[in-house]
Amino acid sequence: MANQTQEKMTRASRLPEKGPIGENGKEILLSLKDVDITFGKGEDAVKAVQDASFDIYKGETFSLVGESGSGKTTVGRAVIRVNPLAKGEIQYKGVRISGKIPHSLDREVIRNIQMVFQDPAASLNERATVDYIISEGLYNFHLFENEADRVQKVEHIMNEVGLLPEHLTRYPHEFSGGQRQRIGLARAMVMEPELVVADEPISALDVSIRAQVLNLMKKFQEEKDVTFLFIAHDLSIVRFISDRIGVIYKGRIVEVAEAEELFNFPLHPYTHSLISAIPIPDPQLEKNKVLYTYDPSVHDYSEDKPEFVCIGHDHYVYGNKKEIEEYKAIREKNVPVKPITIRQPGEEIPEETDEAEEQAIAQEMEMVHPSHDTGSPWYMVLAFLLPILGILAAVLFKHFRHTRNYKMCRKGAIAGFIAVGIILAVFLLLFLRVVI
Repeated sequence: MANQTQEKMTRASRLPEKGPIGENGKEILLSLKDVDITFGKGEDAVKAVQDASFDIYKGETFSLVGESGSGKTTVGRAVIRVNPLAKGEIQYKGVRISGKIPHSLDREVIRNIQMVFQDPAASLNERATVDYIISEGLYNFHLFENEADRVQKVEHIMNEVGLLPEHLTRYPHEFSGGQRQRIGLARAMVMEPELVVADEPISALDVSIRAQVLNLMKKFQEEKDVTFLFIAHDLSIVRFISDRIGVIYKGRIVEVAEAEELFNFPLHPYTHSLISAIPIPDPQLEKNKVLYTYDPSVHDYSEDKPEFVCIGHDHYVYGNKKEIEEYKAIREKNVPVKPITIRQPGEEIPEETDEAEEQAIAQEMEMVHPSHDTGSPWYMVLAFLLPILGILAAVLFKHFRHTRNYKMCRKGAIAGFIAVGIILAVFLLLFLRVVI
């Protein structure tokens, strides 16, 4: 019966007043369940996000951190229904909002979930005035009673973000980067959303402007009870604005915990490496700091398959049974993990650090296409004309990781063999016809 009620709720055409309550007694506003996001089809398909699962509670700032290309923005764009899911589902207040949903629900989702983009210049319409940019959502959803009410709402939000009413008649190119980001924040907040997806909103700004924008976001959160999904790669900032942090590596969530919990007990090696990379203000200490480099080969998942498990203290880590037991033992000691090692003057860097760095660099190099791996169509043409040689060439290209050339030769050779087969079949039929 409970399952039927839950299924009916996830397929609702309207959003409820409140979301489901989690085990910790907090309201779950957004929930990702085993989400896969894939780009491309067939052999060219790239799985950008795999088995991503986490909850965001109402009123909190949940930060998603990881290096460039890890899938952070992809997850954010999936939340606002731009990127479709290959598997899993996204729920908002317990209602499924991923995939095909009713038009009425779609409008409610757009109204309740807004996004602040990373590039404040590219995300604003250069041909529109600031007044129209901020008012566009109000026009689309008829969120004002009359023209005077619209103007009052726009001027109020401009004042809230620290801009003046006379700025409304100007165009985006007339503003600095920090001012443009304030306009982007005003455009999102004028809709009075419940959830804001902030995709690296401060990475393109100066340090002093970053603090102003972050203070603005905290102000909106306190005054309007807004929930933030904050996407970033700078952990030094994330620590002080986040309630909880999720760490993502190559599309997979590897660790989720409260901010201080994560920084005191970074259990997954990738989280450890991210924290060790945070710059130290003291130049002498920074010079002697030993960077911890993450090496994915330390994990052996050939037999003991990994899972995303809670080890207590609302701390989730990705690992196999052996690793989870080790993580639990470290956490139960309740002694904060020291992620940064400072080398004493004259002390040599341990050799294993160099080896780990070399392995990481070699792994990254393997992911890059060699300079001669052009994937020229001529390879396909030649393989079509000479399919046997095409197959041999494909084998060689695959051996030397020339994947684009390999695919061209293989396609051409397969097409060549099919053509030869058709020609032989036609000749055979003609021969039989003549003989008979």
